[in-house]
Amino acid sequence: MLFRRRRSGWEQLPSYWYVIVLFLVGSISLYLVHLITGFTPDRVALSIESMGFDIYWYGIIITAGIGLGGYVVSQLALERARRLLAQEVPATVRRERVSSLDLPDEIEQILAGHDVETVGDLLLGWGFEQDALGLNQAGRETVRARLAEKPAIDRVWLEAPPWAQWNPSHVWNGLIWALILGVVGARLYHVLTPSPSMAEVGINSPLDYFRHPLQLVNIRRGGLGIYGGIAGGALGLMIYARRNRIPALAWADLAVVGLALGQFIGRWGNFFNQELYGRPTSVPWAVMIEPAHRLTGYTEQANFHPAFLYESLWNLLTFVALITVARRYREGLKTGDVMAAYLILYAIGRVLLETVRLDSRTLTLGAVDLGVAVATVVSLVIAAIMGGWLWWRHRPGHG
Repeated sequence: MLFRRRRSGWEQLPSYWYVIVLFLVGSISLYLVHLITGFTPDRVALSIESMGFDIYWYGIIITAGIGLGGYVVSQLALERARRLLAQEVPATVRRERVSSLDLPDEIEQILAGHDVETVGDLLLGWGFEQDALGLNQAGRETVRARLAEKPAIDRVWLEAPPWAQWNPSHVWNGLIWALILGVVGARLYHVLTPSPSMAEVGINSPLDYFRHPLQLVNIRRGGLGIYGGIAGGALGLMIYARRNRIPALAWADLAVVGLALGQFIGRWGNFFNQELYGRPTSVPWAVMIEPAHRLTGYTEQANFHPAFLYESLWNLLTFVALITVARRYREGLKTGDVMAAYLILYAIGRVLLETVRLDSRTLTLGAVDLGVAVATVVSLVIAAIMGGWLWWRHRPGHG
């Protein structure tokens, strides 16, 4: 149902929060077992011997993060659509029963089977995807005619409803563009800033990738860069938004909420792969890395800073902050503010993470190594630009 009595307490909590809490409790419990026993799960979740094919936990966890992040974004989009519908359509019209349209019994039954009980429900679904209402062409024409006959129904609500721009289906359709270009961008970022450990396979600079072209597509050796992934994903979003005539920047405000959540979950794939760990340390929460997965020069150390855990928890806090702002303080926001806040928060977390992280590409000036991670410099530049943009937009006296 679109409009229903407001609930209280835990009944009001969106379902995805239960999944988030369950994942957090499960992952932290697994890490505590690791700290107590030294046990690290095998990176292979399932091996199909007949096909010689392995399914890795990393891929499963990344997919889960993308799926849950996308679902949260779709729910936020649905909330925006409902608010816009409530602003445009008077409550007296929204709350009318579908039976007031005097539709044939068969059509009423089909609509009821799709949880369409009020005119508000019908207008919302009509603006999203008419096919999803379960009606054939004749049925849709009948519904359109009966709606058009009502004096209180604005023709715009039938032809070009403003809430159609927040159709949750845009999330899953646009995700294809964002993922493909995100992977391309992430790989390109890594190619331009190869980590020092790539020297083991003959990659010391970006030019070496072109001397070893097969390494360009070998994402299992060298990985992906998050900033390139964000840039590529943003480009994918822009292309999809332009093709479908929806507001790209407004959708970016929602997309970064799902992105932060996906990063929180996805980073646990690094735990299974025994990667993305920091400097050697003796802190009680240090991750234990098996010899086969230790970087050159650190083969004698076993305990390291769990950089993946730091980043995961930071992304969880970022997600909580962003979704709180997006849902509760939207009246004081401008389009693009949530996106800027994500970039600032992630940049701050990345700068902190680089203080313990190993195997980061450092900035060079000619033949001089400045000893500062490229990611740190990129993060500071992004944070400064986004911070300046937010200040400019919200400066005193600026409407």
